[in-house]
Amino acid sequence: MLVSLRSALLVIAAASASSVAPAQVGPSSEPLIPVTQASLPTVVVPEKIEYPALPDSMDPVESETTDKIPQTEAAPVKPTGDLSSLVAQMRGSDAGSRELECLAAGVYFESKSEPLAGQLAVGQVIANRANSHGRFPSSYCGVLFQRGQFSFIRGGHWPAVNRSGRQWQNAVAIAKIVDQDLKDSEAENALFFHAKRVSPGWRLKRVTSIGNHVFYR
Repeated sequence: MLVSLRSALLVIAAASASSVAPAQVGPSSEPLIPVTQASLPTVVVPEKIEYPALPDSMDPVESETTDKIPQTEAAPVKPTGDLSSLVAQMRGSDAGSRELECLAAGVYFESKSEPLAGQLAVGQVIANRANSHGRFPSSYCGVLFQRGQFSFIRGGHWPAVNRSGRQWQNAVAIAKIVDQDLKDSEAENALFFHAKRVSPGWRLKRVTSIGNHVFYR
């Protein structure tokens, strides 16, 4: 009985398997769509974003710190050397100011034929008088034009000067050296001087003698 039931089940299973259609492995029964007619996906391109222009003060190309750095000028080189070197460096026809011109005129007319040290001493006397705090006028021109002090001054003027000549240019250099206190003079404290050929009989302290002049305080 069990054998016959098993046989029956095998027969039913074989019948069911023969009724199932085999799988389709060939071309699809639906027609293919050409590529030219196919509906392709749309690619979305983002719009260009316009950024506002930066103001000039925020321009990243320019450095803000550059404009804030102070521009300094190089300091002028101070002349150096012995007296003859200083004169050579500072020699010129133009004194640069009326005051220096007065000082140069005093040096020129009183000592143009003297050695440079003697010219420096004469210039120092004029400067010492201008700095004497009340004893003499307080400017080079005031000292030069003080009545009865310098014999070359006539009617409030000095004689004509050849400004292209070497003696005037040396006097201009001496005036600048004295004014800027670039060189010490042997007549550092002197307030008076006279030529050796005269004897005024001054009861003053003698400071030094340079060239044809004697200097006193």
